[in-house]
Amino acid sequence: MPSLPSRRHLLAAGAGAALGAGAFGASAVPASAAASRHSAAPEETRTLDELYRAALAEGGKLVVYAGGDTPTQQDGTKAAFKARFPGIDLTLIVDYSKYHDVRVDNQFATGTLVPDVVQLQTLQDFVRWKQQGRLLHYKPAGFSKVYDAFKDPQGAWVATGAIAFSFLYGTAAVGPDAPRNAYDLVDPKWKGKIASSYPHDDDAVLYLYTLYARQYGWEWVARLATQDVRFARGSNSPGDAVFAGQKAIGIGTAGSAVPAAASPARFVITDGHPFMGWGQRMAILDRAKNPAAAKLFLNWQLSTERQKNSFNGWSVRTDVTPPAGLKPLWEYPNAHVDGFPRFMADRAEVERWKQTFALYFGEVKGDPTPGWLGLHPGA
Repeated sequence: MPSLPSRRHLLAAGAGAALGAGAFGASAVPASAAASRHSAAPEETRTLDELYRAALAEGGKLVVYAGGDTPTQQDGTKAAFKARFPGIDLTLIVDYSKYHDVRVDNQFATGTLVPDVVQLQTLQDFVRWKQQGRLLHYKPAGFSKVYDAFKDPQGAWVATGAIAFSFLYGTAAVGPDAPRNAYDLVDPKWKGKIASSYPHDDDAVLYLYTLYARQYGWEWVARLATQDVRFARGSNSPGDAVFAGQKAIGIGTAGSAVPAAASPARFVITDGHPFMGWGQRMAILDRAKNPAAAKLFLNWQLSTERQKNSFNGWSVRTDVTPPAGLKPLWEYPNAHVDGFPRFMADRAEVERWKQTFALYFGEVKGDPTPGWLGLHPGA
């Protein structure tokens, strides 16, 4: 069997064209023409085994670009898929969503498309790609059971993972006086004990920080800036710091509100205080080389088998009951699941928030005092 192309080759494909050409080429398909080629699709009725046989007959290959922080972050998904469907050569490449979408746009422009499936945090890209006719309209089995806001009505994309960001703390590190909500994190006793993702590097973390600023005010942000917070790239970094015992508290990371009994950390969700949740979107690209394998992957990810075993207990499906102590993610008003897609769609506003938090947390030189309030989004 021939070996698969290297990860470097798969990521670099199409890079010979100028980035500017990629940006122009990505919008070359008129929205009206795109809409005329795509109509609402019926929901899939084939079983996973039938889809598996179709994928093998197609050639048994699949390439997925998945948003994430580290190259190994989806190793569990890859292993589970290969165990369930031996014979399918799955190449699953994890990188920041904001890098994957640029690659895909350039590949569209240069005719060098690599992935069959994209699974990204950059929600606005799916809206744009649908308008450009870049996405295959397809409804996997169970599509009708997905929460309405987590799917495109025509099947251009569907969320397969319900994710939440908040803060967490190490139970041993904080002792009996644990922070009850994010407002408590500006207490001087936590100075030097907090790790955080950069809010101006990850849009989901950025949205979480905007929710904090809107509820607690800019004075809270200014006080947090005096807490000697250790900022690092990647939403994995705060949790890594807490689980390694380096910091007591981590802001801007994923977790489960119902952790295992033996867990050394607690992910905090408190009524009346903000956290943020969203549906991680997935789509098959219209020019995918392996559409049968892509359909198998979407159906498998959306299956009740997978959804009942999500890492945080939440599902995108309305017919999958969360474990005791949890409600469906969209039933938490303080999760703002409808707000994140709107936020991501307004890129100018996103940039203003990024620059403001960069001002407070050291990337921009200046004095973030009340005199700067005229620069603050939403001030």
